[in-house]
Amino acid sequence: MKRVLVVDDDPTVSEVVAGYLDRAGFAVDVAADGPTAVARASARPPDLVVLDLMLPGMDGLEVCRRLRAAGPLPVVMLTARGDEEDRVLGLEVGADDYVTKPFSPRELVLRVESVLRRTGAPPAALAEAAQPWLRAGPLALDPTARRATRDGTELALTTREFDLLEYFMRHPGQATSREQLMRRVWGWEFGDLSTVTVHVRRLRGKVEEDPARPRLISTVWGLGYRFDAPSGQETAVGRDR
Repeated sequence: MKRVLVVDDDPTVSEVVAGYLDRAGFAVDVAADGPTAVARASARPPDLVVLDLMLPGMDGLEVCRRLRAAGPLPVVMLTARGDEEDRVLGLEVGADDYVTKPFSPRELVLRVESVLRRTGAPPAALAEAAQPWLRAGPLALDPTARRATRDGTELALTTREFDLLEYFMRHPGQATSREQLMRRVWGWEFGDLSTVTVHVRRLRGKVEEDPARPRLISTVWGLGYRFDAPSGQETAVGRDR
């Protein structure tokens, strides 16, 4: 049973969210402030955290920073509708997804399940198949172990950043709109496109030699983005050695 830590200072919200997650088959713990959330996550790491941005004692952004510093713990943030700047900041400190208030508890459960599916270990049969690595210039990506490296150094990628990089490396030279990326990487039919923009910016900061002058993930003005393998080095697959 997957464990979810719900962090919200509104007892009504916590009760409703916990109830829906419990009925969906999750074990649920609840914290009402930032310091308590960090302490509980440290004492007994959950599989995912549902985290409100506005918290007493320590805001959600700082809680997210501390949780992400300790390891790749998936985080779904709760934000007030219209606070786009807060949503962007949440994504930039490492949140994997967000839901705006007021929200449908059923939608939140679906988002939680989606994030956990993407962060879960691959099935045994898939692991045994040992999917080939993807390679492009300085980048190498192992879809089975969900590891990526640049020049042999492992990259610290969030769940969505990894998914985004894998998609780009599987579709080199293909211009893809932000709407298409939202459907194909996030699995959403609609949503705030700034989510895609922020994740591309964060990914560039980790894979580009100079993020201000990206050579791998290019912007296609008026459309979206394109992954460009270095000249003479097309994206390839192969076993790791």
